[in-house]
Order: sequence, then structure tokens, then C-alpha cells
Amino acid sequence: MDLLSPENAVGTIAKEITISAVETLLEQGSGNINEDILLQAGNLFGVFDGATSLEKSGEAGGKTGGLLAAESAAEVFSRNGGTLSQLAAQANQTIQELMEKSGVDLTNRQYLWSTSCMVVRIDKNEIEWFQIGDSLALILYEDGSQRLIADPIDHDRETLCLWKQCGPDATGTIREHLADQILKVREGMNIQYGVLNGEPQALNFIRHGREPLAGVTDIILYTDGLFLPRTDPEQPEDMATFARLYRQGGLKSIHRRVRELQRDDPRCTIYPRFKIHDDIAAIALHFQGK
Repeated sequence: MDLLSPENAVGTIAKEITISAVETLLEQGSGNINEDILLQAGNLFGVFDGATSLEKSGEAGGKTGGLLAAESAAEVFSRNGGTLSQLAAQANQTIQELMEKSGVDLTNRQYLWSTSCMVVRIDKNEIEWFQIGDSLALILYEDGSQRLIADPIDHDRETLCLWKQCGPDATGTIREHLADQILKVREGMNIQYGVLNGEPQALNFIRHGREPLAGVTDIILYTDGLFLPRTDPEQPEDMATFARLYRQGGLKSIHRRVRELQRDDPRCTIYPRFKIHDDIAAIALHFQGK
């Protein structure tokens, strides 16, 4: 398994498709550890966003449960055999087995480790893709348009709207103010939204498919740390601005804009969110010569 560092790489995948550049971004947010993972395994690329249990359990070696879930899922996908849905099922089972070995109480959903994922595999003139959770992939086309491979699952919208209502004068953090709401959302794993957390129900939330590469110039895979900050959580992410920033200067241009807005809002109330900076994992594939 090649867990990518934030450097550029160049590779060729099959005869029909040439990936002329691979740009990556991996950055720790304002937390104590980066729980995001980048993966490249031949013609397979993925981003994984681990989420630590609300009640810490079974963690060891300086790694959180979220990081362990993301790492173990990435390791399974690195095998790059079978369909992506089959690999997802294996990754989900591996997370369950890892929690069992670590003594995690699997009957209490607050203790479960989880990860969201966005994975693509380049297969001649097609993209095979898999998605679960809130990690995304954006396709950019030669005609200047863009489209998300799968619609966003914004399971934190209600929480962020409530935090917005608290206003800039609120004392304490979002986690202190809305602990019960955050717990309610976490209890909705694989009931209202999907994540890989060892539960069999996770497989009901897998989204996958194939997309033609005709007319595609770029594919951007990214975790929620690269989402453009929004003043109104009810509004969708501004994908046109996201694509424009990328076309102007790649992932670095998006990253710069995200961090600038976040730095100007240290209380996380203008742009409602859980912490000043979230972890980021992103991979941008650029295609030429098809």
C-alpha cells in the first residue's frame, strides 16, 4: 500500500487513458492528529476520513479509532482486487475485527470507529467509483462544466444550523453547546447516513457505479476538510467556485481559500463548523491524450 504524501506524481494507466499529473494534498487540521488518509494503488485512488468514537475505547499506539478505521480501510482497498463494492465489504469487516481485537464494546454505537471514503479506479475509458459518508469526487469536463459523482450526504446540516442560531456571542464550543445533538447524529450511523464502521448495515449505504471518461479533464477526490466554508449550512457547497479555484491553481488554490476564510472566523460561528481547521485529504487526477 502506498499511502500518498502531499507531492505531485505522474503515471500512465492503460493504453487508452493517460493520467498526465496527480496532485495530492494531505494536511492535519487543528486537532491533535490527522485522521485522513490518501491512497494510491496502481490505477486505484482514494481518500478516507476517519471519525473517532465519542467515547474513546480500544485506541493504542498514539492512534485514534478514526485513524485506525481509515488506515485499515485504505489497506484493504490497496489490494485492488474484485469490485470496489467487494473491497468495501471487506474493509467494513476488517474494521469490525480490529475493534473486536481492541476490546471495543460493539453494542454501544458511541464506541464505534468509522470512516467515510471516496475511491475511484481508472479502467480504460471508464471510472469505477465507490462512495460512502461525506467524502466526495468532482468531475471537470472539457466544456468547462463540473459534476459531483455522487450527491453530498450532509448529515451535519441540522447540527450546524443549530450552532449558527447560537450566534457569535455564544460561549464555549459547538461540542459543549450541542453535545446531545452531536450524539443523536452519531447514533444515526447506517440508519440515516452511511459510514464504514463494522456494522453490516453499512453495506446498505454504499454508492457505486461507472462513469465514462469521454470529455473529462480532471477528477478531484476530497474529504470534507476541503469543503468551501458556508455562512448558511442550508445552502449547498458552491461547486462552481470550487471548480474555478481548482482551474486557477489546482488543489493549492482551493486550500488557500478555505484556510483564509477559516482563519478569519476562529470562533467557527460565521462559517458554522466543528473546529477551526479540519483535516484534509485530496487527490486531483488530470487526464490528457485520450
